[in-house]
Amino acid sequence: MLSLSFASVQAFAPTGLARVQAPMRSGAIAMSSPYENELGVIQPTGFFDPLNLSSDIDEDTFAQYRTAELKHGRVAQLAVIGYVVPEFYRFPGEIAPGIKFADVPNGVAAIDAIPTLGWAQIIFLIGAVDYWGFLGDFDAGKPELEPEELERRQLCELQHGRLAMIAFLELLRHNSQNYVVPGFDGLDNLITGLPFLYQ
Repeated sequence: MLSLSFASVQAFAPTGLARVQAPMRSGAIAMSSPYENELGVIQPTGFFDPLNLSSDIDEDTFAQYRTAELKHGRVAQLAVIGYVVPEFYRFPGEIAPGIKFADVPNGVAAIDAIPTLGWAQIIFLIGAVDYWGFLGDFDAGKPELEPEELERRQLCELQHGRLAMIAFLELLRHNSQNYVVPGFDGLDNLITGLPFLYQ
């Protein structure tokens, strides 16, 4: 069950720049897909697609899946930063009239602290970016790299995004559990793995 929950995160698994053969499934049946040699297939998982999402799709659909994976990875990286940074730094001033940045709690507790108009703005911005494609792929600012270096960096971006998706889910799980049962872990801080943040 756990491996199925990571299907979207691991989408089409990866390994360094060397490609790997698809791993064997239980029952010695090899996974087969026309995309098993795409960028993002790494060891030790090899080609990871337990739901066979890539088995009967065309290249355009695969490109959409990859774009969605990159977008979710980038958002998850920002979300992890958004979880960690407010633990030790808050912007000066007010987020809304009468509500200071410092008064908004971190994590899940912030849901109740943000005014309705603030949520409307957030939802509108997310919808606009997703629908019209703002903050997408820009030609300006891209370095001219050798193909091997470009592939290495693209693989790093995929891997960082996948790790951030898992990290955000764990931060959300831990924070939600602490919100329901305060102090369940006996610790006072949200980010328990980074005690230097609180010194």
